[in-house]
Amino acid sequence: MTTATESNSAAHNSPATKFPAIANPTAEKSSDIASNINYHAKYSPHFSPLKFEPEQAFYATAESIRDCLIQHWNETYLHFHKVDPKQTYYLSMEYLQGRALTNAIGNLDILDAYADALNKLGHELEEIAEQEKDAALGNGGLGRLASCFLDSMATLNLPAWGYGLRYKYGLFKQRITKEGQGEVAEDWLEKFSPWEVVRHDVVFPVRFFGHVLVSNTGSRKWVGGEVLQALAYNVPIPGYKTKNTNSLRLWEAKASADDFNLFQFNDGKYESAAELHSKAQQICAVLYPGDATEDGKILRLKQQFFLCSASLQVCCQTYMDIIARFKERREGKGPWKWSEFPSKVAVQLNDTHPTLAIPELMRLLLDDEGLGWDEAWDVTTRTIAYTNHTVLPEALEKWSQIVMRKLLPRHMEIIEEIDKRFMAMIHSSRTDMESRLSSMRILDSSNPQKPVVRMANLCVVSSHTVNGVAQLHSDILKSELFADYVSIWPAKFQNKTNGITPRRWLRFCSPELSNIITKWLKTDGWVTKLDLLTGLREFADNEDLHAEWASAKMANKRRLAQYVLQVTGVSIDPNSLFDIQVKRIHEYKRQLMNILGAVYRYKKLKEMSPEERKKATPRTIMFGGKAFATYTNAKRIVKLVNDVGAVVNNDPEISNYLKVVFVPNYNVSVAEVLIPGSELSQHISTAGMEASGTSNMKFSLNGCIIIGTLDGANVEIREEVGEENFFLFGATADEVPRLRKEREDGLFKPDPRFEEAKQFIRSGAFGSYDYNPLLESLEGNSGYGRGDYFLVGYDFPSYMDAQDRVDEAYKDQRRWLKMSILSTAGSGKFSSDRTIAQYAKEIWKIEECIVP
Repeated sequence: MTTATESNSAAHNSPATKFPAIANPTAEKSSDIASNINYHAKYSPHFSPLKFEPEQAFYATAESIRDCLIQHWNETYLHFHKVDPKQTYYLSMEYLQGRALTNAIGNLDILDAYADALNKLGHELEEIAEQEKDAALGNGGLGRLASCFLDSMATLNLPAWGYGLRYKYGLFKQRITKEGQGEVAEDWLEKFSPWEVVRHDVVFPVRFFGHVLVSNTGSRKWVGGEVLQALAYNVPIPGYKTKNTNSLRLWEAKASADDFNLFQFNDGKYESAAELHSKAQQICAVLYPGDATEDGKILRLKQQFFLCSASLQVCCQTYMDIIARFKERREGKGPWKWSEFPSKVAVQLNDTHPTLAIPELMRLLLDDEGLGWDEAWDVTTRTIAYTNHTVLPEALEKWSQIVMRKLLPRHMEIIEEIDKRFMAMIHSSRTDMESRLSSMRILDSSNPQKPVVRMANLCVVSSHTVNGVAQLHSDILKSELFADYVSIWPAKFQNKTNGITPRRWLRFCSPELSNIITKWLKTDGWVTKLDLLTGLREFADNEDLHAEWASAKMANKRRLAQYVLQVTGVSIDPNSLFDIQVKRIHEYKRQLMNILGAVYRYKKLKEMSPEERKKATPRTIMFGGKAFATYTNAKRIVKLVNDVGAVVNNDPEISNYLKVVFVPNYNVSVAEVLIPGSELSQHISTAGMEASGTSNMKFSLNGCIIIGTLDGANVEIREEVGEENFFLFGATADEVPRLRKEREDGLFKPDPRFEEAKQFIRSGAFGSYDYNPLLESLEGNSGYGRGDYFLVGYDFPSYMDAQDRVDEAYKDQRRWLKMSILSTAGSGKFSSDRTIAQYAKEIWKIEECIVP
């Protein structure tokens, strides 16, 4: 046992004692940085002062980095305040930031200095970075896209802020057991986040329920109900090699001390005494709480309104939000008009979750600022823009009119008026559209028992611009989902193909490959001008580049193999083909097709002789992703993958030729290990179902070959990397409706391989669990989610043929390496810098504002 005296002696003899604890927020030399880290370890203490172990070192290091960020942050805010540029406000229910430490010092271009400083203090940067937990603020691609966009906004020196909610427990932390997926609360805030800065001077009231008062003059005022407080937490977002540092503002719900009933508490009525405090905690407890009950629906709607109201409303504080900031920057500049608001403010709705920003902005302008309807509507519609991310019916939000009227009575009045005026416009100027009006209306009362508000329709009617996120997706929006609106407002609809930040998704997560790219291109300018990667095409056949490329890929594969062993206990061979599908578990993304293919592969390997097996291409198939807690079939898919893996990985005859691994709790930090180590990645959704996808871009950027359908951004990736460097299969989007109809009519004849794989599962080869409900979703001839709605059976033979082509291609490593290089070379289009530059120019009309 170590005594206190021994601990004290060890602390005094540690490397840290060589560097005095001196505050130096602008430190650049590693020795000065070490002193600044020591300062935070001593004077910003969160742990025992006798310890400087990795966890303590992480928090001290993060706070040292934050010093520099805050300085840049303050200068950015003051510069924006002085220049008063038009500014974008990006509203999103999700942000998947990932770890911030290495990203921050990479963007600040002080990575080597911090690595050296930590080394002087007796620690390795990689070890310290591992101590950080991912911020649990998102679920999947929607949240990661928002985070990539924030990085690009700052890197491009654009005046832009992000707004979201500070979820305490996130979606959930995924645990894999023999029973399948289990869910427990995320613990990212169990201690605290060193990156966020609470703004106690930024507290806004947010009202729910209540009623509308009408004055003698006809003006309306929303009063009563329950009022909670929105407290701001700011997270700095640094640009790459620029001083500009933007903000991600996260709102936390709280109740005031006045809302705690001391008399009830002392009377033993503890729960009722703190009832409003409890309700406040519920709002930001969990991302996407279950909504099977009315209480669940109300909580989700509360979350969405809380984000919109806090972000938009007026307050008299010093650091204000959208409307208040607009007013603040007008002070002392003479008379101004509300018509100027859209020339200074752009609000982007990331999907339909922030739709309530529309009626909330109208309410603030009408009720608080006294504008007339026409003027308020003009300001609102010139301010708001909407990004659609899905054509899935269940993801196009519809809220009960009854619930909406109960929770937000004034907003329901405004939505009704918008719907009424939209109908009047159609009747007066577009009589040819009257027969289509029932499907175009914002209010759907076709079922009198369950009338709903169509949030996507509200967004389209109220926004100046609507965009899709890949060319195919945008075409489908214009030709199918929003076709009627396009006939009225053709100029309203645009495409903005998604992108990813090259910093996190290549420069920082794969330094070996990044250094090789910089060496051969003779510049690191590609990190901000990704189209420079096309220069690699010149060297695609160069044997020296092949050797270096293969070495970098193998280093990443070994790192991934070590991680898989650590988290799953499964030993995988780095010399096998690493085949990876990681994304949210959903039937349309067709992880089920992937595992059926693995089952068929396993069965055929078992039937081969030992000599025949030696000719097979060894493959490690990896899955990752979360199934929503109440999505039964998705959870069955997770269990099936793990049951297949348990059998395959322990089969001594086969384990050298095939492994099936489910990597648990997929998040950004896991992706930063998986993606650089990948060689083949599956993006196999039913054509026309995936809006874009961004993981396909990350894989391709890292020299991974895509096997996929012509869906989402796959279409454009294939065009950029070359058809010969993409393994294509499956029906096209225009064929899908016909094929579904044929399936419903009983005209589908399944491929024998498809039937064989299903029967092998039914045989009990992978355990006694009853997979019939899952397999039956691939059969029958009617109903959404049944009758093989996602065409797994139809595409399966084409999929298996493509996998055969993969096996043959991988045997020719010279060919495979060339394909890998050309995949990276063709990824220049898919930078989020390009996407955001297009948003800025073509939707937001904002310009760079460089902090001097």
